[in-house]
Amino acid sequence: MRSARITRREFLAGSATLSAVAALSPNAVFAAGKRTATDTVVLGKTGLKLSRLGIGLGSNSGNVQFGLGQEGFNKLVRYAFDQGIRYFDCAQSYKTFQWLGEAIKGFPRDEIFLLSKIGGNPEKPAEVIDRQLRILKTDHLDCMLVHCAVTATWTQERSRLMEAIDDAKAKGKIRTKGVSCHSLPALRVAARSDWVEVNLVRVNPQAKHTDSETPKWDAPGTVIEPVLEQLATMKQNRHGIIGMKLIGDGDFKDPVDREKAIRFAMSRPEIDAVTIGFKSPAEIDEAIQRMNNALAG
Repeated sequence: MRSARITRREFLAGSATLSAVAALSPNAVFAAGKRTATDTVVLGKTGLKLSRLGIGLGSNSGNVQFGLGQEGFNKLVRYAFDQGIRYFDCAQSYKTFQWLGEAIKGFPRDEIFLLSKIGGNPEKPAEVIDRQLRILKTDHLDCMLVHCAVTATWTQERSRLMEAIDDAKAKGKIRTKGVSCHSLPALRVAARSDWVEVNLVRVNPQAKHTDSETPKWDAPGTVIEPVLEQLATMKQNRHGIIGMKLIGDGDFKDPVDREKAIRFAMSRPEIDAVTIGFKSPAEIDEAIQRMNNALAG
């Protein structure tokens, strides 16, 4: 009878096979394992890690979460952390921004991924970045985005902000950078940009609150195919890709729509992670369960 003990040759051969599989994709899944909503995944070529599911803290400019009050907001953020969510998505324009530093107090800083955004074209963007760090009570942000780009010329119009982000990144205040787009003209520029490392992209199969040709942040989308074309370009350029507006900016009240949207996002090989704006533990639980089911096949 052959010994059950594995030989060194067999061990090395098996290890080589696993290494080859892992090399194909940083988020490769082995046959013996399974993917989940709270897996740690790699964000494109940045090499940075975050949970596949993130909590968005700016639904309706943050008014949804702001309505919980600071204590309720803190509880929601901590509940998300307890469920395994490690990616927290905020922006200086959200009404909850001033609260987040207190809400994440006590979380191991090296375990969480903080993404923030700066809108407009501030006169002194370096000061804005430093102010965000003070408010969030951290010495660095994992990702900083140019917020809500809508024109095909956004890289020229907001070059001062981009230069400040580059300078902050060189000083270790920011680990990676990118843009959130709210129109197809802006998205096409982002997909091809060498400056962009991370894209925050509106995506759901119903094309609710997704990008359109109109260079206006709230212009309604009609079809999702043009967005998917840009996702493919981003992936070719090894950009990190995060999906947003999965639940149609909260408009998908019918569970059938939520199921369809989450399954669609989980089926897209281009998307590294997603962010969903939650207002209750029940919504977090539902999204995790739906994502887990979708990822299981």
